Amino acid sequence: MIPDCDLRLDLCADPDNASDKPEEACGVFGVYAPGQEVAKLTYFGLYALQHRGQESAGIATFDGQQLHEHRDMGLVSHVFNPAILEGLPGQLAIGHTRYSTTGSSRRCNAQPVIVETRLGHLALAHNGNLVNTTQLHEYLLARGCEPSTTIDSEMIALIIREEVNAGKGWVEAAISACQHCVGAFSLTIATPDGMMAIRDPHGIRPLVLGLLPDRVGHYVVASETCALDIIGAEYDRDVKPGELLWIDADGITAIDWAIETQPKLCIFEMIYFARPDSWVHNESLYSYRMRLGKQLAKESVCDADIVIGVPDSGIPAAIGFSETSGIPYAEGLIKNRYVGRTFIQPTQEMREAGIRMKLNPLRDVLKGKRVIVIDDSIVRGTTSRKLVKALRDAGASEIHMRISSPPVTHPCFYGIDTDTQDQLIAATKSVAEIAEQIGVDSLAYLSWDGMLAATERDPSHFCSACFTGDYPVEIPDGVKKSKLMLETV
Repeated sequence: MIPDCDLRLDLCADPDNASDKPEEACGVFGVYAPGQEVAKLTYFGLYALQHRGQESAGIATFDGQQLHEHRDMGLVSHVFNPAILEGLPGQLAIGHTRYSTTGSSRRCNAQPVIVETRLGHLALAHNGNLVNTTQLHEYLLARGCEPSTTIDSEMIALIIREEVNAGKGWVEAAISACQHCVGAFSLTIATPDGMMAIRDPHGIRPLVLGLLPDRVGHYVVASETCALDIIGAEYDRDVKPGELLWIDADGITAIDWAIETQPKLCIFEMIYFARPDSWVHNESLYSYRMRLGKQLAKESVCDADIVIGVPDSGIPAAIGFSETSGIPYAEGLIKNRYVGRTFIQPTQEMREAGIRMKLNPLRDVLKGKRVIVIDDSIVRGTTSRKLVKALRDAGASEIHMRISSPPVTHPCFYGIDTDTQDQLIAATKSVAEIAEQIGVDSLAYLSWDGMLAATERDPSHFCSACFTGDYPVEIPDGVKKSKLMLETV
C-alpha cells in the first residue's frame, strides 16, 4: 500500500536547534539476485547508508511481475522488521533512505516512487536534485499528468511512464526521461523485467557497482562502497557519468546515454558526506581526510598542547594535522552515536542549561589546555559557537579552530541541504568576524587549492561550487535567487 500523505513536524522550525552541517539528501541501493533474500540484502545496504538520510526509508521488490513495497517515516531499523521484510519477496529490489532538503517532511514523499505503466509497475529511487522542475512540471501538465507529491523524483518516474505508455521499452523510456532532466541524479530503477542504475552526465552524486561473490549474475548498486561491504559484495567499478546500466537475467548492458559528459563529483562527498570507510578513486575517504588535515597543518599550525577532532568527520583530519604538526592528538569530545534526528525538541530551559545531545567534552583532557579543534566545515556558525562554549566550560585555556575545507559561501542546488546565501556565515563575514562570533582565539580554513590538491586527482573533475559559486550545471535565475524549488529527494 502507498502511504497516505501527511504533514509532519518541521524538524528545523527552531533555527537555534537546526543542524549547522550541510545535510545529504539520500542514499540509494539496488540488488539483482534471483534466489536470494533481496529485501534483507537491501535492508542491510540501507542500514549502511543511514548517514545519508534519516527521515524516511523504503524498499520495493519484484517477484516476477508482482510488485511489493514498504515505505515509512523513520530510521531504517524503525521502518522495517522481520515480518515486513518477509513480505517483500522477489528477484530484485531497490531501496532508499531520505533526508528532505526543504522544510517539513511528508510521508507520501518517502521513496521509492511507484508508478504504473503499460509494461507493469516501475519503482524509482533518486539521490540528487533537479534544477529544471518548473519546466518538467509544465511538460507533464501539458500531457495531462499531474504529480501527486512534491518531489522531483516523481517527475522522473512520471516521464518514464509517459514514454513507456507511448510505446517505448524500459531502457529507451528511461533514456528519454533523463535527457529531459537537468541537475544531479543518481538513480536505481526496478521493473518486472530488470533493474537500472543511471548517473547524470556530470556524476555529481556517487553511484557504484558491486558483485555478490560466488553468485554469477548477481549485482549490487549503491551510493557508497560501505553498502557493498556490509553484505559481502565486491566493488567492481563506479557507474560512469552519463551511463545507464541495465541488469537482468542476461547480465549487464552498459549504455552511454548522454551526448556529452564532464565528471564533477561533489567535493563534499570527499570531505564530509560519505562514510570514511567508503572508497573513492581506489582509496578510503579516511586517507583523503587525513591528507586534508596534513595540508591544513602546513597552512595554519599554531602553538597548542593538543589537537582534537569533532566526531566523526573531523577525526581523520585531526589525526593528519597532529602527525604533520607534531602536536599530540587527543580525544576531547565524546559523541552519542545513538542520536538521530528527533521529533522531540529540548525546551528553552533545557538549552539554556546546556543540554548536549550529541557531543560532550572530556573535562580532564581539556582542562588548562591550549586546544586546536579540527572540524570539516562551518555553515551558519551556531553549532560551532555552542561547541566552543562547551569546551571553555570544560576548562580549555585557548581554543583554536581549524576547518578542513574552505569557507562555504554559496548554496548547493544539487541535492545538499544548505541555507540561502545570506544565511551562510562565510558569505557575509570575514574570517576574523567569524572567529569573534563563534568565540575562538583563532580560526583558519583550508585553502581551496589545498583541498583539491589533496584529492591527488584532476581538480576539474570535482564540483566545488559551494566554495566558489562556479556551478557546473547552470542554475535558472529564479531558482538561484530564491532557492525555492519543489521539495527534493
